[in-house]
Amino acid sequence: MRDLKYLLAYTVPLSAYISFESFGLGTYTAVFYAFVILPILDLITGKTTTNLNPEKIQQKAANKIFDWMLYLNLPIVFCLLYVVFSKILTTDYTTTEYIGLSLSTGILLATNGINVAHELGHRKSLVERLMSKTLYMPCLYMHFYIEHNFGHHFKVATIEDGATARYNQSVYAFWIRSVSKQYVDAWKKQFELLKNQNQPFFSWKNDMLFYHLIQPLYLAGILLWFSPKVMMFALLVGVISFLFLECINYIEHYGLRRFKTTSGRYERVQPHHSWNSNHNIGRIVLYELTRHSDHHFKASKKYQILDSHEKSPHLPLGYPASILLSLMSPLWFWFMNPLVPQNMKPELKK
Repeated sequence: MRDLKYLLAYTVPLSAYISFESFGLGTYTAVFYAFVILPILDLITGKTTTNLNPEKIQQKAANKIFDWMLYLNLPIVFCLLYVVFSKILTTDYTTTEYIGLSLSTGILLATNGINVAHELGHRKSLVERLMSKTLYMPCLYMHFYIEHNFGHHFKVATIEDGATARYNQSVYAFWIRSVSKQYVDAWKKQFELLKNQNQPFFSWKNDMLFYHLIQPLYLAGILLWFSPKVMMFALLVGVISFLFLECINYIEHYGLRRFKTTSGRYERVQPHHSWNSNHNIGRIVLYELTRHSDHHFKASKKYQILDSHEKSPHLPLGYPASILLSLMSPLWFWFMNPLVPQNMKPELKK
């Protein structure tokens, strides 16, 4: 039964559905659930720092139930998008209600869309990687697949990495740098991959080219099936979803840096180059994304067998509360700056 704990991740889509069926403040149900209820549950349930033994790791890694819990997010997300698009088409919402629905949909796409896409994007199976890209599509962030897997995991905690927030950098300044730099870096990486494979720009191997066809077709399909108003809503919630993703990028590596060795190359990625969180509810709802240190240490590990590392820096709050805190920059700096390893701070000022 313990293996079924990840069913709790479906409570976010449930809260989104309640938002879509509501009016007034009810349209903010997913927002309230994500940033009030989940942080409270994190405080109540505390943390778990224990790791699985080798026998359990082997058993859980082979158990397909954990994979199916990810796969089910694909129909759930797209069915809920159809629900909310239909509501936007047929209902006259107030501005306040429209904002509530936008934020609730953005949270759905960020957690059960982008987060699940991220996990599946690290798998070797072609089908799983296709599912990953499909979930990135409504978030309008398909290029993240290339930049994250072929860029971020190699450049993390360096000044070359757009997804690593610098010391004393606000989340709002980080949004601008990360969104723009990751897009440019995704193109650079695509050109590099094409060159290594001796492929021309107009090639079946040019994923970036396909992303720029698929995403406009997605929006055009919404325009034709629903209306211009719904298409604008789809565009808005896509942006909101990837800004939530960038909040997560922000808290995962804020202020942390890798140093160059005598050879002039950066040191190997270690657990202390990512912030970790062992808060129980955030871990479950986000499919162990919060054990981010181990994910970067060995990206091929499935979410259900990720470890906690003692030498990793630990966030004082769970992920939902940390995301909320990151939006209040003075408070974030007050909480987090003293926790950034002292030996990394002088490097950040150069």
